Amino acid sequence: MGSIESYETAAGKRYRVQYRTPDHRNTMKRGFTTKRAAELFLSSVNVSQAKGEWVDPTKARTPVSHVAEEWFRAQVQVKPTTRSGYRFHLDKYVLPRWGATRLVDVRHGDVQAWVGELSTSLGPSMVRQIHLVLAGVLKYAIRDGRITLNPSDGIQLPRLASREHGYLTHTQVRALAAECGDQGDVVLFLAYTGLRWGEMAGLQINRIDFTRRRLDVARAVSEPRGVIVWGTPKNHERRSVPFPELLAVPLEARCAGRDPEEPVFVGADGGVLRAGNFRNRVFNAAVARCMENDETFPRLTPHDLRHTAASLAVSAGANVKSVQRMLGHASAAMTLDVYADLFDDDLDDVANALDAQAAKSVVVKM
Repeated sequence: MGSIESYETAAGKRYRVQYRTPDHRNTMKRGFTTKRAAELFLSSVNVSQAKGEWVDPTKARTPVSHVAEEWFRAQVQVKPTTRSGYRFHLDKYVLPRWGATRLVDVRHGDVQAWVGELSTSLGPSMVRQIHLVLAGVLKYAIRDGRITLNPSDGIQLPRLASREHGYLTHTQVRALAAECGDQGDVVLFLAYTGLRWGEMAGLQINRIDFTRRRLDVARAVSEPRGVIVWGTPKNHERRSVPFPELLAVPLEARCAGRDPEEPVFVGADGGVLRAGNFRNRVFNAAVARCMENDETFPRLTPHDLRHTAASLAVSAGANVKSVQRMLGHASAAMTLDVYADLFDDDLDDVANALDAQAAKSVVVKM
């Protein structure tokens, strides 16, 4: 409901629309040059209110910067590294372009053009992360009743280049461990448990069950902007991970005579073993030497040892569900998506099994 009234201006007759908002406030919009335009506006207000989709026009005029800060403060459930990344993308890319823009003025085409500009100087993954932040801010604005549609939806994003996983054989794992010297057990541990770096760095001595050969993965370390932060594993999921007997001796050596609350793996200073230090001081040079000695040795990062763990587990007969639980993936479907190439041999097994069953069903004519 509402009303339309005419009024006179120096430029001629104009029309104003008076209506009540869902929270019972009297509101007016003026400046319509024709009664028909005023009627169409009032009709759209009534329809949107009936559908529960009405948005206060004054809220839609809020600058993106204001909503962005509200959204960022609400990100209490994400990991510190993720939150740090959000802050970086906001300050460096999102706010300089969109901060002063009103929500109502953010257009889909402008967002698409912005993504295109970013793609000329940044990699696909970075562009996608930046777009994700803007999309999150606008989605927050929708939930807060400031806008009804997200202009960042349906944006054509740069395609991610697929990267083949570098899987090591058992022999290559041992060679890399040997090249890492005193820190070789870090390589063995990652390659045979599949833990993420932060989970390995955050593993405490009292989380190892040597009798059952199980790791209680309950904590993880992250390094947002170089600051050590203790938290939970990815997806906040605690899990139990088995480890092979070959790791028992090096793990016992790491743990002997130490405080049960201390991390198993520590750096030269006795503190948390930092990923950057390990790569720069030990791992990268060790990989280079292995590549010189073995032309099949892939270029890889410490995280790639997680892929090796999956590969070695599958080759040992582990099924998808077991690998999923070992790696801490959210679902078996995710494991299949990431490691589909490891299960290609299963297709041959299916065909061979069908052949065998079909052969048994052949009817011999008398």
